Amino acid sequence: MTFPGSGDETIYLDHAATTPVDAEVLAVMLPYFSERYGNPSSVYRHGQEARAALDRARASAARVLGCRPGEILFTSGATEADNLALRGVAWRRRLDGAVGDPPPHVVTTRIEHHAVLHAAEALEEQGFAVSYVPCDGQGVVAVDAVAAEIRPETCLISVMYANNEVGSIQPIADIGALALERGIPLHTDAVQAAGMLPLRVDDLGVDLLALSGHKFYGPKGVGLLYVRQGTPIAYQQAGGGQEGGRRGGTENVPLIVGLAAALEKADWLRDAYATHCAGLRDRLLHGIREAIPEADLNGPFHPAQRLPNNLNVAIPGVQGETVLLSLDMEGVAASAGSACTTGSSEPSHVLRAMGLPEERCRASLRFSVGRDNTAEEIDEAVEVLVETVGRVRELAGSA
Repeated sequence: MTFPGSGDETIYLDHAATTPVDAEVLAVMLPYFSERYGNPSSVYRHGQEARAALDRARASAARVLGCRPGEILFTSGATEADNLALRGVAWRRRLDGAVGDPPPHVVTTRIEHHAVLHAAEALEEQGFAVSYVPCDGQGVVAVDAVAAEIRPETCLISVMYANNEVGSIQPIADIGALALERGIPLHTDAVQAAGMLPLRVDDLGVDLLALSGHKFYGPKGVGLLYVRQGTPIAYQQAGGGQEGGRRGGTENVPLIVGLAAALEKADWLRDAYATHCAGLRDRLLHGIREAIPEADLNGPFHPAQRLPNNLNVAIPGVQGETVLLSLDMEGVAASAGSACTTGSSEPSHVLRAMGLPEERCRASLRFSVGRDNTAEEIDEAVEVLVETVGRVRELAGSA
């Protein structure tokens, strides 16, 4: 299967930050903004139409994840889902514990998205214990390193499925086997994996899994948390009895419908999409290396260990943010790392965790390709990048 170009003059190479809403997904959503606007908690026809749409969306997401519909909890996005996973499991352990017990302990990694890292830091401020597992120089976390941090009071392990900055795919199934053996729930932030990697929760061995709709051609502002039946968790959002009493607040039916439609389509297109993206990613890397031989790859060297759409490179003699601004002026959109930290003067915490020098961290760029990108766009982007790097180096006096 081939994916057509978008016709947009911008060469958009930041799909890890967000994706456009698929036209078919938008069409499915639109009626629930207008003629099917009922509240799904209402008993009359309009409300029950909305309730039926909600039920269909939950069942659709459950099919992709290979779980029960009742194990799907819709949220405002992956940030909420990640926070709920960490805070909910940790607080459940504390509430169920006895006076004098050691504080509940969470194991996570140094390369997580800030939705996880900041939630973990907040737990530490509240008296919980957290261990941060290091990664290797390619951004991969070892199973043995996770095992080494487990204590008797460990209540949760949280390891992302694939890294959002360097694309490193983590050994989640092996960590899942470890967690099962030790009787500890495992949470994974699978935001970047959706549409790229298999998501069936039993194969991964996870008990909690977070997704965000806008990463796989669905709408922003909606996500989900899979919670395996029997997982001890204290739900955080009080209010009405929505989501089976687990999350108060009227469900955002149009966005939930869109998320489910986008997830189903992304899963159906997964193999073709991965092949399409990997070809463009490798073409981009080849073009950069030919024109800028000193450019270094950040992350896994083997393509199979990296997300098919991800390319993170360091270009000596430039500042990444400066190059990005120049690329934008020339109609190429890329990033220096996580979209959630754009504007920060601090270099990537992921690249730092990989042990890369400060100068290299600041000279790094992330490109992430998508459905609408073409080979012609990739070649043009390489030309623009080469011209931009030359100009920036000349201005910096380092050419």
